[in-house]
Amino acid sequence: MKNVFVSLIVTLISATYLFSQDANKIVGFWLTQEGDSQVKIFKATNGKYYGKIVWLKDLNEEDGTPKVDDKNPDAKLQTRPIMDLLLLNSFLYDENNKEWNKGTIYDPKSGNTYKCYLWFEDNPEILHVKGYIGVSLIGRKVEWTREAEQRNN
Repeated sequence: MKNVFVSLIVTLISATYLFSQDANKIVGFWLTQEGDSQVKIFKATNGKYYGKIVWLKDLNEEDGTPKVDDKNPDAKLQTRPIMDLLLLNSFLYDENNKEWNKGTIYDPKSGNTYKCYLWFEDNPEILHVKGYIGVSLIGRKVEWTREAEQRNN
């Protein structure tokens, strides 16, 4: 009986580790579809996944001032810097569908926030990102490319 209990505990720990490995493979640095920004995806202490801008191809406007969130519909947020802006919010890993969902993505180029889900297909170096309004069948899908480290501005 003791051996069965120990085996059960080892199996549960192994399954938890494997699940965690799968869920955490999204963590890292990702070059966005247009190559103009890099997003760092991380797992927060609440168990959810987030992503923030950590590099911009063009850090400043033509006049030398830092790029800000000037398209945001909330006037109070229009002066916040684009650098370090949280784009991906509150994603959970869905083991059954092998995707991160129930989160949102913010587009600073339009000031819009969309429902979103993320997944891998054949290549773990390409992250599929789909933002949508209402039904997920309608929306925009892009691909982000994994990068080994954070870029420097």
